[in-house]
Amino acid sequence: MAQTEPNLDHDISWFLLPSYWAKMVVALISFFCFANSYDGDFVFDDSEAIINNKDLRAETPLGDLWYHDFWGSKLSSNTSHKSYRPLTVLTFRINYLLAGGFYPVGFHVINIILHCTISVLMIDVFSILLGGLQFSNKGRRLNLAPKSSLLAALLFAVHPVHTECVAGIVGRADLLCALFFLLSFLGYCKAFRENKEGHTFSILWVLVSVILGAIAMLCKEQGITILGLNAVFDALVINKINLLELIQKLLHKDKSLEAINYNYYYSLNAWLLLCPWWLCFDWSMGCIPLIKSVSDWRIIALAALWFCLIGLICQALCSEDSHKRRILTLGLGFLIIPFLPASNLFFRVGFVIAERVIYLPSIGYCILFTYGFSLLSKQAKKKKILAVAVLGILLINVMRCAFRSSQWRSEEQLFRSALSVCPLNAKVHYNVGKNLADKGNQSAAIKYYREAVRLNPKYVHAMNNLGNILKERNELHEAEELLSLAVQIQPDFAAAWMNLGIVQNSLRRFEEAEQSYWTAIKHRKKYPDCYYNLGRLYADLNRHIDALNAWRNATVLKPEHSLAWNNMIILLDNTGNLAQAEAVGREALELIPNDHSLMFSLANVLGKSQKYKESEALFLKAIKANPNAASYHGNLAVLYHRWGNLDLAKKHYEVSLKLDPMAPGTKENYNLLRRKLEQLQKKGGA
Repeated sequence: MAQTEPNLDHDISWFLLPSYWAKMVVALISFFCFANSYDGDFVFDDSEAIINNKDLRAETPLGDLWYHDFWGSKLSSNTSHKSYRPLTVLTFRINYLLAGGFYPVGFHVINIILHCTISVLMIDVFSILLGGLQFSNKGRRLNLAPKSSLLAALLFAVHPVHTECVAGIVGRADLLCALFFLLSFLGYCKAFRENKEGHTFSILWVLVSVILGAIAMLCKEQGITILGLNAVFDALVINKINLLELIQKLLHKDKSLEAINYNYYYSLNAWLLLCPWWLCFDWSMGCIPLIKSVSDWRIIALAALWFCLIGLICQALCSEDSHKRRILTLGLGFLIIPFLPASNLFFRVGFVIAERVIYLPSIGYCILFTYGFSLLSKQAKKKKILAVAVLGILLINVMRCAFRSSQWRSEEQLFRSALSVCPLNAKVHYNVGKNLADKGNQSAAIKYYREAVRLNPKYVHAMNNLGNILKERNELHEAEELLSLAVQIQPDFAAAWMNLGIVQNSLRRFEEAEQSYWTAIKHRKKYPDCYYNLGRLYADLNRHIDALNAWRNATVLKPEHSLAWNNMIILLDNTGNLAQAEAVGREALELIPNDHSLMFSLANVLGKSQKYKESEALFLKAIKANPNAASYHGNLAVLYHRWGNLDLAKKHYEVSLKLDPMAPGTKENYNLLRRKLEQLQKKGGA
């Protein structure tokens, strides 16, 4: 395998460090770039993939991970995303168990460590890709491009486009995939050795490489592309074959407008690698307007992309310099092959541009950049100026990484950062609005939800959320219009049907509300909140049996549904069914033992049943859990009043009135007690 070929390092004016120090420098710089993301929140997709993912919890059998998608849904379900990443979910589960809950610091720290590890591995990878696979007489692999491999590894480590993968916890899938992808590649390289006796081939290392590739695929689907890259490497470096057919499939594409748009998206991905200044957490929903005519000036971008690609491919295939052919082909291989699963060439994917999918392809960019730098250095008279320029690019990228990482620390910063990059993206406005609504700023949220609907008139989730806020502000007619439109656009949108039912109930159109609730349940069979609201409707109509059945269904589907349990207890209490109310209350507290509202409701029932001691204990426990609830003190005072413990009754009436001077009935009861105490004092004095 030893061969004489040009040394890439010869023309580069760059730092030459021992291997150990080079790896230390890369590790420290990559850590510095993203260190400020360590204490960030769970943001964007983290909520669905981590917080709401039942596969992370100990009560979910470990074996279920192999039958669920990345988001915790069954792969067989029609609603499944079909993204199969069980090993990534397993690492999330370990994070959750070790931290004892959803604490984001541990999740972020692992992501930062993974990126640092990958960046260090890149030195070995680039030394092979740029310097070739060559060995000493003792069979040790030689690094013939230490300066070039260090530069390429630094370019990779500090590239701002990696921020989403590192600072966004969901990016763990891309990081783990990249780690095992690279280990598989290095393992494949170890299968081929050269020593004094000649060439050796290790089936064991090939098997290790295949296993590591399989692990990469179980972390993210993109990992399967390592098979293609290993094949390209084998053909070019091991067998030294000219891959003349590489270009055929890339150029064989129907020239439709759809193809033009996909090609434009490829050019935008390439631009993010070249100039990662405008970064966004989401590039969908109008962020990139479609090309609808060949006269659109953006055709220039895809023409430039294919001009560069075809030029590089021609050089890679036709150059007489075997060294140049190898580097360019491997660079293009790493740039293109890992990108293929996200290219929409073989099957449609759920996005047009996503920064996280460029993590592995950026390796190819770093190879091509470094090779281009070596060619420029060869021609340049003042090589140090060129080296300073590259150093400047690295420093700018470091600062950009640190700044972008800070934007990923919270959803508010992340979502707002996208407004200037993608002002036409309805999803950006939706997420800003949702974040504001979660913080209680409904007026500002309405503005962003309206803009989201304006930008995308069929954005049903924005309509649903806007309708909810308008419902809470008692703007019922507009809320009904929005929710009706949402279910007209998407007839199986269960949440919108339920919210429409709530609005119709508030407008006292009970039959329509009941129909909306049942339509919601039809589209989502296990919908405890909808059963709860259906029960409230039946209670308003004095259909008590139906109300109890609806609430019972809610608690069967969601045993911790406190509101449904409470409403059952209160309805049974109000209708004089004290024994049944007590039984339901005890059942609820067994399931939710620390719910103070259930303690309060059951305490009221026990007081009416003259079980004063037990009632008192529950009231006191509820007050300990929620000491500022005026009604808790007021009802305990009523219990003491009935029980004849007048001093304690007086004390809790006074506390209740202090907390809420307008508490209904409390002032009257307190005045009655005072008159009774005055009468007792007069009798005592007489």
